[in-house]
Amino acid sequence: MTGSNLEPPPARSFLYVPGDQADMLGGAIHRGADALIIDLEDAVAPESKASARSIVARWLTGLEDPAPQLWVRINSRSPLRESDLEAVVCPALRGVYVPKTASRQEMEMVADALDDLEPDAGVEGGQIQIGPLLESAAGILAAPDIATGRRVSHLSIGEEDLAAELGMQPSEDRRELVPIRTGVVVASAAAGINAPIGPVNTNFRDLQALRESSEALRRMGYGGRTAIHPSQIPVINDAFTPSAAEVAAARAVVEQFEAAQRHGSGVAVDEDGALIDLAVVKRARRTLAGARST
Repeated sequence: MTGSNLEPPPARSFLYVPGDQADMLGGAIHRGADALIIDLEDAVAPESKASARSIVARWLTGLEDPAPQLWVRINSRSPLRESDLEAVVCPALRGVYVPKTASRQEMEMVADALDDLEPDAGVEGGQIQIGPLLESAAGILAAPDIATGRRVSHLSIGEEDLAAELGMQPSEDRRELVPIRTGVVVASAAAGINAPIGPVNTNFRDLQALRESSEALRRMGYGGRTAIHPSQIPVINDAFTPSAAEVAAARAVVEQFEAAQRHGSGVAVDEDGALIDLAVVKRARRTLAGARST
């Protein structure tokens, strides 16, 4: 099964939660994020990996019908990766984030492991998706290939690690990363998977900057964004939700185009004299889909 066969996740905001903080896990569900990423990697010290894995496994198996999507960021290296997967695969899990992804072969290993683990965990085959996290030059160059991997839902960029490897010193608006961000959008669209999820903004106190950069990511073709603090969630949700005016305009475009088709025409003209063709309608339908998913 390729990523193009997966149901799009209606998630705008993905909140990172440290896996070794048991008291934070329950509360995180009620913070308003569309999805949680329970972190077993960077947020957990090496000596706490095993205990964090146990905490997360117990918490996941105790959930019956979680409202947000639940993802777990596993460790990238063996044997931690295998131990993480064995512990967290369960019916409540929506997917796994795989950090430092640099090749499609890595995705295939994770997909193969999920093939083996799902039946014994009572999980429908193919349910658990994969979110590759691209954090290196190799990962960015391999993005078009990684995006076609089995179970891949969407791509994300770990920009801090990537910038460090590239020797890049991004400015405040991170314009230096625009070509890379755009390339990941193109790779995702070419593979037929969901729109990529944007990177974190580590300054969680500057919500205006978060809003402006999130709106820029949405215009670029991103479907949502990760957050490191609950205060960022309402801003991200709002930025990635079509406004009432956008929804009304999109609905008018679709209705005008469909009316033209009923009269035997493949194009229409709106009230301002602008041409409405299939490309315009595709954008309008994407806007309506985004509104329905919220």
